[in-house]
Amino acid sequence: MKNILITGVSKGLGLHIASKFLNNNWHVWGVSRSKTTLLKNLQHEYSDSFHWKSFDISNTHHVKKELFRDFIDFDVPLHGIVNNAAIAYDDIISNLRLGLLEEMYKVNVFSPMMITKFAIRNMLFHHIRGSIIHISSISVHTGYKGLAMYASTKGALEAFSKNTAREWGERGIRSNCVVAGFMETAMSDTLTNRQKDRIYKRTSLKKATTTKTVAETVYFLSSDNAESITGQNIHVDSGTI
Repeated sequence: MKNILITGVSKGLGLHIASKFLNNNWHVWGVSRSKTTLLKNLQHEYSDSFHWKSFDISNTHHVKKELFRDFIDFDVPLHGIVNNAAIAYDDIISNLRLGLLEEMYKVNVFSPMMITKFAIRNMLFHHIRGSIIHISSISVHTGYKGLAMYASTKGALEAFSKNTAREWGERGIRSNCVVAGFMETAMSDTLTNRQKDRIYKRTSLKKATTTKTVAETVYFLSSDNAESITGQNIHVDSGTI
């Protein structure tokens, strides 16, 4: 039985990713701040294979204790992680507020880096050729007004992932980013229908990226079928141009 750690599993994309792995007989170690009704239902359905912990990953200094000592210890071999949890601080650059920027970096960059650190240690301890996946954003590659700060956090993850792949590839540990397009999630709920329509018109398919497609891609990259794929940014974005 394989084990995977997934952050941000309470709703949206994280919930879809967790469901995909559970449906394929993985043990999922899920982390989120809160427990939604959908998450409770998933726990009930997979009571033997879905392990959940309430943890706010903005508490970067507590990642080791909360996630890799109290939740997952060295007795649990990790075959993969998915750094999915993220928050968005949207504004134009001239209004940038340092406190909000720092908080976003804790969630989107610093904690994913720390989680990756301890996951690699776990994989080395168990001699596992594991998979590390970061959820990135199309905003890194295509400019959007008001998303400069958010895009910078995802760009940092992409750079970190590529160098992780180079550093640990010899030990069989792979690292990739799934570059997701705009999806109908809680994070995009702040946009008006007019704003969403303008964004979707920039894609080849003229529609939102589905969470199902992103989840399927994450699962593939975590599987043995993707054993030769590392250091890549895989775009799942409805053909954003």
